[in-house]
Amino acid sequence: MEIEFKAEVADRNGKVLGTVDHIVRDTWSGDIRKFVVRRKDSDKDLFLSPDDVAKTSKNQINLNVSLEELDQR
Repeated sequence: MEIEFKAEVADRNGKVLGTVDHIVRDTWSGDIRKFVVRRKDSDKDLFLSPDDVAKTSKNQINLNVSLEELDQR
């Protein structure tokens, strides 16, 4: 899975949530465990896992969950 720093993140409905601000990797395998999305319109950054990702490209990440579902976590 390709998750790049500063990639734009959109929810399942296409709403842009922010950009990738931090990537947490497993120290042994180097696999991505979590990533942080810095929100432009909110004080609350999002902590997501690769399980939340539907598809990625170099500059865009599309999630398989909506913002409403993330807010309920």
